[in-house]
Amino acid sequence: MFSFNEELEDEIYDKVVDLTEYAKRQRWWNRLFGKNSGPIAEKYSVATQIAIGGASGWCAGYLFQKVGKVAATAVGGGLLLLQIANNSGYIQVDWKRVEKDVNKAKKQLKKETDRAAPELNTIFEKSTEFVKKNIVVTSGFVGGFLLGLAS
Repeated sequence: MFSFNEELEDEIYDKVVDLTEYAKRQRWWNRLFGKNSGPIAEKYSVATQIAIGGASGWCAGYLFQKVGKVAATAVGGGLLLLQIANNSGYIQVDWKRVEKDVNKAKKQLKKETDRAAPELNTIFEKSTEFVKKNIVVTSGFVGGFLLGLAS
């Protein structure tokens, strides 16, 4: 009985590996993901890669959700308290100065963004290459991330 299970597992593993190799040889796969696509960690099974991607994605999504709620509460609460203090007369806000500072910050941000554009393109290209080479892990990560956001 024990050897039968081992033989069955080996047969299933061989079929999964054969299926991934078959998919890599197909034209649509190469057009969609590129010729060098496929998991970097090919020593792990597809199920293991999906599980690792899903678990790490769920953790990232859950943390993103919690940190996002705290940040939104802090910013919203701070603005609410500022507005209450302004209306009560505790503080006086010079709105013309605020508008001038905001416009100055916009110009500075635009200047920095224009200067950082080549670096962002390089990061984007590296990210795209990583996703193409690790499509199985990435798809698991995206699914887990969405589940983490929803939980």
